[in-house]
Amino acid sequence: MTSAETTTYVLRGARPLGGDPVDLVLADGVVARVLPAGAAPADDATVVVDATGLVALPGLVDLHTHLREPGREDAETITSGTRAAAAGGFTAVHAMANTTPVADTAGVVEQVWRIGRDAGWVDVHPVGAVSVGLAGAQLAELGAMADSAARVRVFSDDGKCVADPILMRRALEYVKAFDGVVAQHAQEPRLTEGAQMNEGVVSAELGLAGWPAVAEEAIIARDVLLAEHVGSRLHVCHLSTAGSVEIVRWAKARGIDVTAEVTPHHLVLTDDLARGYDPTFKVNPPLRTAADVEAVRAGLADGTIDIVATDHAPHTREDKDCEWAAAAFGMTGLETALSVVQDTMVDTGRITWADVARVLSAAPARIGRIETGPSAQGRPLAEGEPANVTLVDPAARRVVDGAEQVTGSDNTPFQGRELPGRVVATFLRGRATVLDGEPVDPAEVGA
Repeated sequence: MTSAETTTYVLRGARPLGGDPVDLVLADGVVARVLPAGAAPADDATVVVDATGLVALPGLVDLHTHLREPGREDAETITSGTRAAAAGGFTAVHAMANTTPVADTAGVVEQVWRIGRDAGWVDVHPVGAVSVGLAGAQLAELGAMADSAARVRVFSDDGKCVADPILMRRALEYVKAFDGVVAQHAQEPRLTEGAQMNEGVVSAELGLAGWPAVAEEAIIARDVLLAEHVGSRLHVCHLSTAGSVEIVRWAKARGIDVTAEVTPHHLVLTDDLARGYDPTFKVNPPLRTAADVEAVRAGLADGTIDIVATDHAPHTREDKDCEWAAAAFGMTGLETALSVVQDTMVDTGRITWADVARVLSAAPARIGRIETGPSAQGRPLAEGEPANVTLVDPAARRVVDGAEQVTGSDNTPFQGRELPGRVVATFLRGRATVLDGEPVDPAEVGA
């Protein structure tokens, strides 16, 4: 194969956003031509991809990914995690700050950014910590991280809540200087001490300490008011309750600059799964009730919830294959996210493929402020735009097997479940990272 810089791809018969088939010509890192299906010429220097029946989407963007490096390379590395991201159709991810050491300085975020750049699978945008060491006591070096080579614009103590309202206010005020956003893990710590799962009928039956919905909702209510007070941007991580949807809906109607995400697993799984005490289903925030699942689906469909973000949280088998109380919180999600969205939202008629492009590409790129510049993401599939493209076969069906996934960990909550859709190809600025459903090593194509 010729080098990444010179390879021209013709995606013949692709259906952008599920529409009419066209030929997409990818050359020199951009979408060079959009032609009627079958009209694009091909020669010996052109790689033709038969995209008949495939939906073409802008490369997916994840605003919430745990890559574990530095510090927990036994669970995931930046290389293995971004390879999994490419396999799932992503061309950019935001790497959360709860690493060891914490990504709370310019040095650490630049390290993550450079490793991601050198790996070459997807663009890696580090998320900076809000507080030093995620301790919630002192603001981290927000300005230095923003001015670093990593150009951080999203800040979060995810895994922990910024519980101190004074610190949260200061963070919201500080990030205004460089158009940043604070992404809050909404969990009132005093209301969730020792909590193991959603507080409700199932937790009472199982005798597990409950995690009340109000612990999430109280923080969101506080923070949207703080964001309004200081005139700053707030992003709500992994929203999971019906009450949270209503608070965000109210805040948006009031004109507050708030955005929110839902995870794939909160779109489909419920706390009934805890009945088997399988720690695969232990996650933060916890799986909620069927009524909550319905509410977040409705919120995503009507635009109250802006994006789907994976909260990909890989763990070693030792950290998950143990008794429930000792198990780590978290699930993998990069390789199943698009299928879950298709299953719960597209195939049910709640949203279209154009909406999928919005919630999994354009909106997360806009929130993360990566929609412009030389490495722009989330752009439309139009001539002259960056050739970040995902091809998905919506008619395919597959049974999820964690052992076969690309990620370094196998703690998928969808083990053994049949899901629709298959990512056939992923292109990062015109360079194939996945072809025929298999990752393509960047080193083999001259990256």
